[in-house]
Amino acid sequence: MRIKASLAMVLLLSAPADAQEKTISFHAGVTFETGDTWRYEGRKFRLFGVQSCLRGTAYRAPGGVEEDCGLRSIGSLAALFSTGTVACQPMGAANDDATFVVCAAELDGEMIDVGTALISSGAAFAAVRPSGTVVLSSYAIAESVAKENQSGLWAGQFIHPNAVLAANSEGFQVDLESLYDARDLPHGERLPPAGME
Repeated sequence: MRIKASLAMVLLLSAPADAQEKTISFHAGVTFETGDTWRYEGRKFRLFGVQSCLRGTAYRAPGGVEEDCGLRSIGSLAALFSTGTVACQPMGAANDDATFVVCAAELDGEMIDVGTALISSGAAFAAVRPSGTVVLSSYAIAESVAKENQSGLWAGQFIHPNAVLAANSEGFQVDLESLYDARDLPHGERLPPAGME
């Protein structure tokens, strides 16, 4: 129920008065680029307000196994798309010609907000603006709950993608070989590399 209410609020609060396009349904033929971006019929789409783990950044599972964090996010998005039809409402254009969308998927007979599902399960994060403010507060709440429950990625160690993007936008080069423990930190803060505390 909470996820359905979140989807309704997201659509009401963020939809422009004159809807740009009709709802787009995605069936087969989707190519995933990241855990929040995909291509379909020659167009690029990105979940509005969602930030996936970045490809090329490390994720260390509780057992110590390391893997690509971005690939874990892609797997979660692909799994949601495989459950059935995903329908998205275009919200506007991104700087890279992607179309921002808010999406719903049917899961166990219920319509769920894809962004909330990914973030609350710990597979993605609430996106932030360059100023550091969250794009959608409902997604920030979902991320806080996932973090508190150590859901998904929050069960292990990773570099928070918002910290990497913020550092890169300020002209700093982030050492992706280092692994930071982001579980106990707010957006943008980091601990020393794992093992160097």
